[in-house]
Amino acid sequence: MKSIKAQTIDDYLGQFQDDQKKTLEKLRRMIKSAAPGVTECISYSMPAFRHQGKLLVAFGAFTDHCSFFPMSAATIKALTNDLKQYETSKGTIRFPNTKPLPAALVKKIIKKRIAENETK
Repeated sequence: MKSIKAQTIDDYLGQFQDDQKKTLEKLRRMIKSAAPGVTECISYSMPAFRHQGKLLVAFGAFTDHCSFFPMSAATIKALTNDLKQYETSKGTIRFPNTKPLPAALVKKIIKKRIAENETK
C-alpha cells in the first residue's frame, strides 16, 4: 500500500491494484445497500461509515488480505458461527484480497451493528 493520507474513500481505493480495489468497491456497495443513508468518512485512516452520527463499520486493505471492522467485539462474538471460515480477532474479520465477504453476511453484520448503536 502506498502511504498517502486519504481524505475520501475514493482516495483510499485509488491506492490499490485492480483485484483488491474491485473487492473493496464491492464491499462498499454492499455496506451502502445494507444501510441506506450511511455517511462515508475516513476514520483511523481507513474507509468507514457512520449511521446517525455513530461509527458503524470500516474496512481496509493490507498486503495479503482485506479486513472488515464491525467496530464491535460483541458483533464478532455473536456471529462466531457465521464467521467460521474467516480469520477473526476481537475487532476484525479478514478475507482474501480477491474475494469479498458474502452480501448476506455483510447485511447481517450491518443490521446487528445498527441495532447495537441504537441501544446505546
